[in-house]
Amino acid sequence: MSASPTSGLVPVDEALAIVLENAAPLPAQDVPLADADGRFLAAPVHAVIELPPFTNSAMDGYAVRAADTPGTLAVVGESAAGSPYAGTLADGEAVQISTGAALPAGADAIVPIEEVTATAGVATITVPPAKAGRFVRRAGSDSAHGAQILPAGIRLGPAQIGAAAAVGLRSLPCTSLPSVAVLTTGSELRQPGERLAPGEIYDSCGPLLTAALHRVGATVTHIPTAVDTRRSHREALSQALSHDVVISSGGVSVGPHDLVRSVGAELGVRELFWQIKLRPGKPLSFGIRDRTLVFGLPGNPVSTLVCFELFVRPALQALQGATNPQPAFQIGVLASAVSRYAEREDLIRVRRDAQGRLAPVGGQQSHQIVFTAQADGLARIPAGTGELPAGSEVAYLPLQPV
Repeated sequence: MSASPTSGLVPVDEALAIVLENAAPLPAQDVPLADADGRFLAAPVHAVIELPPFTNSAMDGYAVRAADTPGTLAVVGESAAGSPYAGTLADGEAVQISTGAALPAGADAIVPIEEVTATAGVATITVPPAKAGRFVRRAGSDSAHGAQILPAGIRLGPAQIGAAAAVGLRSLPCTSLPSVAVLTTGSELRQPGERLAPGEIYDSCGPLLTAALHRVGATVTHIPTAVDTRRSHREALSQALSHDVVISSGGVSVGPHDLVRSVGAELGVRELFWQIKLRPGKPLSFGIRDRTLVFGLPGNPVSTLVCFELFVRPALQALQGATNPQPAFQIGVLASAVSRYAEREDLIRVRRDAQGRLAPVGGQQSHQIVFTAQADGLARIPAGTGELPAGSEVAYLPLQPV
């Protein structure tokens, strides 16, 4: 883990590297398949049987010897799914067969039912000769016994869970979900639905973070809002620091009521960086106490969202053993010219237009969460002077869809 704090405005990529350096995967646990969707696989998974476990038919039809076609064959039995034909096919014989049923011994091809005229125990096949292996699923053609079917570090979805079930696994080794404490700070905050007094605002960062955490995979504990006193901050942070990750919003700038960093230091949090070369999100603080990761996010909701996507989400994925926890930037094209900011790179809120270009939404200030709700991604604008013209290629980070 990183040992030396970084001073001054820290470049975004350097800050992310410090975060990920300190986000070691959590212990593994066996998770039933029914609960494994969205979890990260902690170890490779191997097939405990070959798949398919027996050679079977890909079609409803007749199992035959390819050399006997075309021709008139005696139907000597049936192979149904779960009830295989027990005999061995001889010359001039056919067995009626269902999709997924075991291929009888002696058969080497399937003739679909649409290509057969069947009457009184006789199957007449007039189409061109069947090729050996036609519509036959060979045992082990999907996976050999002992072969790796799922690599470590992937996020499990329906297809991966289906593959595990197909080889008979009831559970999978998954990295433990991070326990995350969410703490909002500020005497002015009220919960949505409460009556606002003069100077008060609703807490939007808490619900925003909760929704984001549920999507990335975490168990969330809400710490009561800390008002602007050292005692309140100390009580809240003391409770929060028992978790794998602490995420606070607000209280990390330079005002007299910004108490998160100093109270955190009193409680043993070692700050690794504070302030990054980013707009919005400059006041971001990151530190550790033992194995607990401590993120002090800015209090404006857009800043909170941007810092979560760039730093917190990758950290949570790394804690779960993700192979590549980096933000999934793509390349996009600006729909209109964008002014650059000289001192810091800018993550502007954009929405793809009908041509797939990135159009900035109407409000770009860090408090404008309603405008941000119209965006479907973040465009990374390098620091500099002048404008990036329309048509410029930029890095683009999609926001998770509903």
